[in-house]
Amino acid sequence: MSREIRVKVWSEYRHERQPGKPQEVYPNGMHNAIADYLKKQPGMQVTTACLDDPEHGLTEDALKNTDVLIWWGHIAHAEVKDEIVDRVKWAVLGGMGLIVLHSGHFSKIFKALMGTGCDLKWREIGEKERIWVIDPAHPIADGLPESFEIPHEEMYGEHFDIPAPDELVLVSWFAGGEIFRSGCCWHRGRGKVFYFRPGHETFPVYYQAEVLKVIENAARWAAPMNTPVPVRGHRPEPIEDIKPGE
Repeated sequence: MSREIRVKVWSEYRHERQPGKPQEVYPNGMHNAIADYLKKQPGMQVTTACLDDPEHGLTEDALKNTDVLIWWGHIAHAEVKDEIVDRVKWAVLGGMGLIVLHSGHFSKIFKALMGTGCDLKWREIGEKERIWVIDPAHPIADGLPESFEIPHEEMYGEHFDIPAPDELVLVSWFAGGEIFRSGCCWHRGRGKVFYFRPGHETFPVYYQAEVLKVIENAARWAAPMNTPVPVRGHRPEPIEDIKPGE
């Protein structure tokens, strides 16, 4: 894209507003930790939105002016209004990119676009996670090492109930022995979807350089391209000049 990529970072912003570890780790919210990094990157215009904003901050005008939507949700998936989910889904099908983070795997929008239950196994004891780049030629892997470690994270393990990714970029291994498909790409309509696993609210994962680099790369990959807009429906006039009966 020649112009700046318009990125909107969306979060429930519920955990961080209650006393405790999430607030201590992310005093300004996880969405702002991500947004603050992206604002420093060239070619990006970054805004934020939260669940409690009017229309969840995802009005029709807001989505029309968003190239890539980054989504973090956890305890309030059910509070996201169905009409807003439908609005976001059609924006993705029309070309907007969507990056779903961590527990957003259970969000209404991710389930709607995947068509599966999106369940998995999990354990929260703060164990080590090692993320391996298994597609080093993919744009989302740009600038990453062969693997990188997150010292403490919530474990997500297979089986992850998702459709087979169009492209699998990253795989996680946990100290407890589990593995997980942690960087998955799909195409939906004219839009692109990327799921990225890290981001439990009690750990400072969204300050880690490699994690933020993946999110930045994913936003660039998911940004709309100047591709043809499909024309559907009844088309009475043929493209070629034909005679009746041919």
